[in-house]
Amino acid sequence: MTQIQIKRAYAKVLASDGKRILVDRLWPRGLKKENAKIDLWPKEITPSTELRKWYAHDPEHWEVFQRCYKVKLLKQPEILQQIREMAQQQTVTLITAAKSEDYNHVIVLKQVLEQG
Repeated sequence: MTQIQIKRAYAKVLASDGKRILVDRLWPRGLKKENAKIDLWPKEITPSTELRKWYAHDPEHWEVFQRCYKVKLLKQPEILQQIREMAQQQTVTLITAAKSEDYNHVIVLKQVLEQG
């Protein structure tokens, strides 16, 4: 059974997080690497700098952002499959510094991983 959850980078690290995968292109501001307990940081599945800056968490850009980001993700089948396989073995937590819980790239990534 696939277990994928989303968590903010600044939330307390718990054993129930399982494998912690940072899915932001930039390291979360003010977070020490030794405290983050990140197991994997696959930058190739993060939104490009151009897409991230264009989107800027503007809800009006959400639909177009989702389509563009899914196209990028589908060009990275190996890392997506690696994460899916991890999630079949144990809980995988996608870690992000994004403040918005409703309009962020991790929601899109989780959907793509679960549809795979």
